[in-house]
Amino acid sequence: MKLVDINIKRAKPTEKAYKLFDGGGLFIEITPTGGKLWRYKYRFEGTTKKLSIGKYPDISLQEARRRHQEAREQLVQGIDPGVAKKALKKTKDGLYSDSFEAVAREWFESWKIGKTEKHAESNLVRLEKNVFPYIGNMQARDVKAPEVLSVCKRLEKRGVLEMAHRIKVIISQVMRYATATGRAERDPCPDLRGILQTAPSKPLPSITDPKEISGLLQSIDEYRGSNIVQAALALAPLVFVRPGELRNAKWADIDLGRVDTNVINHI
Repeated sequence: MKLVDINIKRAKPTEKAYKLFDGGGLFIEITPTGGKLWRYKYRFEGTTKKLSIGKYPDISLQEARRRHQEAREQLVQGIDPGVAKKALKKTKDGLYSDSFEAVAREWFESWKIGKTEKHAESNLVRLEKNVFPYIGNMQARDVKAPEVLSVCKRLEKRGVLEMAHRIKVIISQVMRYATATGRAERDPCPDLRGILQTAPSKPLPSITDPKEISGLLQSIDEYRGSNIVQAALALAPLVFVRPGELRNAKWADIDLGRVDTNVINHI
């Protein structure tokens, strides 16, 4: 049940702090001294966290919901709202640089949590070799679609088409972080949709050797990325559908009663 303003106004302090919930992890905590504090409880990289949104009535119910929605959108983009809030404060205090390289390195320190060292290092090297020399000194807010396109076109001319797309994805993640921390207005990368060349598709061979399948299942079990990806990887060997079909599946499409429990226990 959603909160209404009158309930918050009438909430009285007790000997112990208690919470009034608004849904989606948003709640207001009533302290023993009468304070009314907005909080957002969320999970990031498998860890439960709380984001302080502000004090009521300085932050109204409507404003708390707006900030709550912004934080949820950051989570969808792979950004920790708590980290973004701290970075925004340090930016306003003049403690963080606004250059693209500075923002990218700051983003990297947050993004690499939960990633393998090899995977994280490869993305940093890609930035250092292919991006920083060209737009690293630019202010993040000045990085627009033409600048991103110029970086990607250099890679296209070298014939590394797949790398061009990878670099665009990384730049997009950095720019979303820059936007979340108040150092850019928006991510310009969606403006390049359909512009970059696409590498010829190559059919991927299926794994048929039981030993290799065992290794694949073990890799899935050891994956430590987001909860959503972990769940998808665990389901994939059970349903044998394409990634897009799995991603768009509804609960009505799944009949757990018909799943072989022996298969589940084996995995």
